[in-house]
Amino acid sequence: MVAASLPISISAAGEATKPRIASGKGLKLSFKPYELKLRHAFNLAKYQRTTTPDVLVQIEYDGIVGYGEASMPPYLGESVESVTKFLANLDLEQFNDPFRLEEILEYVDSTAENNRAAKASVDIALHDLLGKIMGQPWYKIWGLRPEKAPDTSFTIGIDTAEVVRKKVDEAAPYNIIKVKMGLDNDKELIEIIRSKTDRPICVDVNQGWSDKHHALEMIKWLADKNVIFVEQPMPKEMIAETAWLRERSPLPLVADEFLQRLPDVKRAAEAYDAINIKLMKSTGMHEAYQMAVLARALGMKVMVGCMTETSCAVTAAAHLSPLCDWADLDGNLLIANDCFDGIKIVNGKITIPDRPGISVVPL
Repeated sequence: MVAASLPISISAAGEATKPRIASGKGLKLSFKPYELKLRHAFNLAKYQRTTTPDVLVQIEYDGIVGYGEASMPPYLGESVESVTKFLANLDLEQFNDPFRLEEILEYVDSTAENNRAAKASVDIALHDLLGKIMGQPWYKIWGLRPEKAPDTSFTIGIDTAEVVRKKVDEAAPYNIIKVKMGLDNDKELIEIIRSKTDRPICVDVNQGWSDKHHALEMIKWLADKNVIFVEQPMPKEMIAETAWLRERSPLPLVADEFLQRLPDVKRAAEAYDAINIKLMKSTGMHEAYQMAVLARALGMKVMVGCMTETSCAVTAAAHLSPLCDWADLDGNLLIANDCFDGIKIVNGKITIPDRPGISVVPL
């Protein structure tokens, strides 16, 4: 059996590259790097970047191919080198039955610590493969109704007033705006946006406020600006300070950088009102679903988010969205070289194609 070609056969530098494909009768894993080009410089409280390293993955079985990817923003601590090394050390050929999902993912998780994005790439590809074998999209397999998916927000990063105004215009098709904050000009940024639109805003501070009294003052000010919630207002290590802030905040606090995997959900309940689940942190769809269910059981709200990713990983995450209160699934819209067709935003609302697996096709 010959594995299908990867969706991208040309490197980011424009050179043809040959996918690395394992041989054998079991699952066949192949992967290759792909650099994501951002439409705008991505400005956060702590750094700026114009690209995101990515690795495209596929798992082939009996002529059927499942697609996945690993996106690696700097704070994850992963790189193309670490992801490709992790993937190269996997032996998926030992598995002749892709339906042994728990066993396969337990093996993948046990091969090395951390490497969450690398593990997510395998998880996503395996889910895509299984869904295609079953002939069903994952929202149906999970028993979810796609029409219950929430609106997605559109992200506006920290930037000059002129660029922010331009980004607000670009966000016109979206019903919710997500704003990156955490610098000295936070109020100015909100005022610029409010001069252009009165649409609801989600605020993501990315750990940018280190003083709890300043954070509370800012949140009270934001509460009068039609803001829905505040994501990761303080450094993830400041649990007691965040719990203090949660007791006094007029807006819900959402855990992002604080939250990685399933064991973190109960810890998050001590200081946050909600969690933001991202596949690149949760090691993929399997654990992300478990995290959402546990958060619901703990009385927390749930948000599904993404990194800057192709439509492959963003669409995979979208299958979870009918279980969520909020969604921030615009990572594919922030790049200029998407290589998959998948999720669509119609009147601001997440729309998942009715295709099997994770519902994407390579371009």
